[in-house]
Order: sequence, then C-alpha cells, then structure tokens
Amino acid sequence: MIDVHTHVLTVWGGKEALTEEELIKRMDELKIDRFVVLPIGASPETPYFYFGTEDVLEVYSRHPDRVIPFCNLDPRQGYNSPETDFSWILNKYKESGCKGLGELTANLYFDDHLCLNLYKHCGKAGFPIIFHLYNRFGGSYGLVDDIRLPRLEKALKECPETIFIGHAMAFWSEVSGDVQEETRGGYPAGKIEKEGRLQELFNKYPNLYGDLSAGSGFNAITRDSDYGYKFLEEFQDRLLFGTDLCHVVQEVPIVDYFRQGLKEGKISKITYDKITEENAKRILRLGD
Repeated sequence: MIDVHTHVLTVWGGKEALTEEELIKRMDELKIDRFVVLPIGASPETPYFYFGTEDVLEVYSRHPDRVIPFCNLDPRQGYNSPETDFSWILNKYKESGCKGLGELTANLYFDDHLCLNLYKHCGKAGFPIIFHLYNRFGGSYGLVDDIRLPRLEKALKECPETIFIGHAMAFWSEVSGDVQEETRGGYPAGKIEKEGRLQELFNKYPNLYGDLSAGSGFNAITRDSDYGYKFLEEFQDRLLFGTDLCHVVQEVPIVDYFRQGLKEGKISKITYDKITEENAKRILRLGD
C-alpha cells in the first residue's frame, strides 16, 4: 500500500501528535509500505504549528525507502503577485526528491490569479497538487469553491498539464447530486440517488484525481455502501488511497475497508491495486 496523505506534527488539538517515530510505527502497524509526508504551515490559515518542506526532506533522508516527500508553498509568496516565478524553488525541491506539492491550504478562491499561477508552475515542474477544499472564507483553512465546483473546473481547463488531487469535505460532498449549501462543509449522510458534480468532472477532465483520506473521503465511499464500491470500480484510475494521519490515537478505518472489501470480493484485485498503489506510482512518477 501507498498512503498519499500523512503528516508529521508537533502538536494536534490536545492529542499526542504524530512525531516521525510515531508515524513510522503506525505505518508498520498498518502494513503500509510507503507514504507521502505533506508539509504543513506554509499558509497562515493553518493551525499554530509548522513542519515545512525542509523538515519533510530531513525525514525523507532518514527513511528514503518509505517516505515520499512533498513540498509546499503559498500562492501569495513571492511578492503576492500573479507573475511570481515559482519555477526555481519547485525545481530545487524536485532535485531534492519531492514528488508533488501539498497540502495546499491557502484560504483563497480556487481560481484566484495567484493560485492559477502556482498551478501552472506545478504543471511545468511535473508536480501533482493535493489541495484541501473549504466551503467559505475564514474559520478554517483551504481553497474555496462554490457549490458544484465551478472554480475547480475553471482551473482544470486553464491548467491541463497540472494534476489536481482533491481532498476534504467541500470536495467529497460533491459525490452526490443532492449536495446542499448547509451540509457541503461537513459529512453528508444518506443514499446517493443521483451522481454528483465530482463524477462529471472525473469523466470530463483527465487531470483530476481524488484523495480518499480522512473522514471526508471515507464518508464519500461509505455513506451508501452499495454505491461506494461501484464508485471505486468506475473511477479506479482516478482515486488514491490515504489516511491523513495526524495524531497517535487516530482511527483509520479506510485501511480495513479496502482489505476487507478485497477479501469479500466487493472490489476487484485490479481496482484494489490501482487505488492503493499503482495510481500513486504513476502520477507521482515513483519509478523516476
């Protein structure tokens, strides 16, 4: 298994944070072979802790056979200009071993000119972007889009060379056609009677992928158990397994969900292999 979404933290909401040693221990316990470590704190909206790209690269230097490092930047860096040249630093991080950028958490509109500039530079560098999508300004972190994701679609059109990997509640709530403003920032429940905007975008844009980590991704595939497995089969080439591990006692039911689903024949071996490993190898260019 390859986990595309983990963190190393110093503090986490009063719970025991996931240090480098604890993260390795959890990965061993869960029998996850390799895992992406995402920097945190590049944007001021994130909580009051910092674990930057250089910190991630230090962890990578000690565990090069396990850790897949990502870098992170804020679109407002470099004089807060839509003309900022991010290429030099992205290439520097690429030479150091980074395979993508994320988790992008700036609380800006998804199609802000500053964001589009960073996206295009990531595309040129060959860096997929893992982004956290939020439903409003203020109160938390994450790029902002309206219901039905029109701003995400604009970015997908304008940045065809850039791979976007969606994460968090405002992204995964769009798996259902009955998404509502009141619930799209949380964990909507109930059967998926009508496919949502996500399925439409997956079918239309080859540069969009989904990060199944955290409660948001897990909720999207389990709120309707019958449809969830169908969704995995249909979009097997566009989905990525992840946990979003942040603290020591965190439960990650998605691990057993996939293994049990394979054992019981609810998902095919081909689908299991693609989502839990092969897709990540392909888009992160892990053979390079």
